[in-house]
Amino acid sequence: MEDRNLIHDIIFDFEINASVSDVWKAWTTERGIRSFFSPDCRVDFKVDGRFEILFDTSAPEGLQGSEGMKILAMERERMFSFTWNAPPDNPAIRSQRTFVNVHLFALSGTRTRLLFRNIGYGQGDEWRRALQYFKNAWGNVVLPRLVYYLENGQYDWENPPDLSDYRLYRAER
Repeated sequence: MEDRNLIHDIIFDFEINASVSDVWKAWTTERGIRSFFSPDCRVDFKVDGRFEILFDTSAPEGLQGSEGMKILAMERERMFSFTWNAPPDNPAIRSQRTFVNVHLFALSGTRTRLLFRNIGYGQGDEWRRALQYFKNAWGNVVLPRLVYYLENGQYDWENPPDLSDYRLYRAER
């Protein structure tokens, strides 16, 4: 039985040993994205610009990653928002969109608070599977890579570092 009052959001609120400017560049430049998110991307950094993160360029078009995703809003060095879709192995809801909001707060010249929210998940088995997938993907892969990259330098795609010390925990609502 579905809990009709339950809203499914993924929230991470954490600090990084990097300036707001450096965190911003990681999210909003091709070089930054390729340094932690994925080795390939197609992006146009403006509102309504594309935000396509490609995880498997050998897959057929439409199954390579976040094809068709768009930037929704940007406020320089403060906020970045984009659409996101389910992975290709969840075709029932892949054409649906969730939304990712990244908010940055300067704590000092070299320390930043990042509030990450992935919202818009529905109910049912397909949505539950996507939610579980992204709790893990954001909290144990993508965001830890971001922290690693900003605190240690380039993420090595050929010899990935151990990220166990960088894993994040989902903030409960």
